[in-house]
Amino acid sequence: MRFFSKTSNACAVAMALAVMTSGVQAQGLKSPGKGKAGNEQSLSRALEATAQPSGRQAPAAASGIRSADHIVAVVNSEPITNNEVRARMERVAQNVTEQGGQLPPQSELARQVLERLIVERVQLQEAKDTGINVDNLTIDQAVANVARQNNVDKAGLLSRLKADGISETQFRSEIRNQMLMQRVRERDVDGRVKVTEADIDRYLKEQKRPGEAAATAMVELGHILITVPEDASATVVAEREAKAKQAAEAARSNSDFIAAVRDFSDVPNGQGGGSMGMRPMSDYPELFAQQVGNAAAGSIVGPFRSGAGFHVLKVLGKSQAGAPVYITQNHARHILLTVGNDMTEAQAAKRLEDYKRRVETGQATFQQLAQEFSKDGSARSGGDLGWSSPGQFVPEFERVLDALQPGEISNPVVSRFGVHLIQLIERRQEKLTEREQREMVRNVVRERKAEQDYETWLKELRGKAFVEYREPPQ
Repeated sequence: MRFFSKTSNACAVAMALAVMTSGVQAQGLKSPGKGKAGNEQSLSRALEATAQPSGRQAPAAASGIRSADHIVAVVNSEPITNNEVRARMERVAQNVTEQGGQLPPQSELARQVLERLIVERVQLQEAKDTGINVDNLTIDQAVANVARQNNVDKAGLLSRLKADGISETQFRSEIRNQMLMQRVRERDVDGRVKVTEADIDRYLKEQKRPGEAAATAMVELGHILITVPEDASATVVAEREAKAKQAAEAARSNSDFIAAVRDFSDVPNGQGGGSMGMRPMSDYPELFAQQVGNAAAGSIVGPFRSGAGFHVLKVLGKSQAGAPVYITQNHARHILLTVGNDMTEAQAAKRLEDYKRRVETGQATFQQLAQEFSKDGSARSGGDLGWSSPGQFVPEFERVLDALQPGEISNPVVSRFGVHLIQLIERRQEKLTEREQREMVRNVVRERKAEQDYETWLKELRGKAFVEYREPPQ
């Protein structure tokens, strides 16, 4: 079994809870919009973002059923209620306001929100009908990630949610739904994207257009995120900014950027740290591109602030078209246990925790356990994966690998292929060959094609659903 990436983080469904996905989208940043401007882009982002549980304060309307509820639509015999639409509308309105946008008329907002809920519902029905599920272990990890991003422990997160009228059961259900939609997309869209040599040639030709050199420069950025809670006091903001300045100073004084990530980033083993991949500057969030500008490779940029908090970037690699490209590569090994009727994710994780204990206490070597138990094709070589470049593995695997130090073993990691135990052997800076550069371009092209295919797939799935509109939202 191979678990190489079919799509990079930036094209995964945005999950504000920073679970198993994403790229910079999970930190309140998105790549510049294509063909959308100002208000329309703010509304589009808000519609997408409000589908994601994030541990943020929810409007009171989202926490309970109103007395005058009614059914506004039926999707394949499953109802959507007026209260569901109203609650989502309030969350969208809050997000648009925070982004400085302007809301459309209430009737138009209600129409767009209802359509978003219909599309979500058909994806969840597709997941259920085809046997896709999410194990409780994965939900537990997601809740822990949300708590960490909100600078609280699990108990603190649940207390905050309870104060907002949201039960743990509701919150876990929202997380499960997002992950179900992610998994059905991975299976039906991301896993089927094909990139031909002609696609790569076409992309490279497009990048040679006059005047686009700066936007198409290949850049690899490392990232530290210091989150700032919503409605934070001036004192808290000052404290977070001071921490960000300490992180920047640590990054400047220590060549090991990952060490600074581990010490300071609020998302140390997620999309908040390590390499975000070698990609055109135009594929990074606009804020990042503006801040990095003409900074040379090795430069530390920041701290600077976004809606998510304070950011510190390191230019890990940078190259204009035709110039040599240097990237950070990892040499790792892993043990993969697959899940199914005979083993759940929780059982696999428990077994891998025992393997990790046995390695750390000297009872066995990682290679021996991989050869005996791993269900991946690398088992015969002791789980050795060789040298890998950014974007080569699926995001949920790669972001944990990027956070490891040489010799360190991860905790069990859930991916679409099963549950992994990962050990980083060594890390290096390497000049890419022409063939390797084309493979990195392949990842960029795959990401873009996946986004296009996903939109087409959603329309087809929506078109096959039976939708009956009842009384309009009020």
